[in-house]
Amino acid sequence: MSTVTVTTWSLEQTSPADVRPAAEPEGDIRIVRAEVASPEFSRFLYASVGGDIRWTDRLSLNYGQWQELLDRPGVETWVAYERGTPAGYVELDPQDDGVVEIMYFGLLPAFRGRRIGGHLLSHGVRRAWDLADRTPGRAPTKRVWVHTCSKDGPHAMDNYLRRGFRLFRTETEEEAEVVTPGPWPGADA
Repeated sequence: MSTVTVTTWSLEQTSPADVRPAAEPEGDIRIVRAEVASPEFSRFLYASVGGDIRWTDRLSLNYGQWQELLDRPGVETWVAYERGTPAGYVELDPQDDGVVEIMYFGLLPAFRGRRIGGHLLSHGVRRAWDLADRTPGRAPTKRVWVHTCSKDGPHAMDNYLRRGFRLFRTETEEEAEVVTPGPWPGADA
């Protein structure tokens, strides 16, 4: 089995004042919270956004496992739409002690390079900072963090830095090379 060297960068914000919002893109772009936990929709977003950049860690999960992930208190999925069509999403994962991880973030391939990503990330980060307002019993957010890696899109790191994130850890490891599943995992692209 062949391997590939993967570098993972972890970034953080420690204050809502760290957020540097992107300009709003032109056109009819709306960001809406998916308030009904739907494994089908979440898997569609995950596979469609991550299919060409080797997101594979959740592809083997069954329906119940997806439901369990989505039903955890405070987990939120925010979806960007262009003229009613899903363009991308950000999934927030609340952790202990007022920490929120941006678990997944990205755009479907057809929507990349159109300034939607910065706008969606800005929105998602603001929602991470005010997550306690929507989650009963949750402590206020003290830290928002995210990780990106050398397998992600070429503009990912720059987008995080432009939104006010700071690098706090870099790790490099060998991983088994995974065939890119494409936007339709299991089907010949």
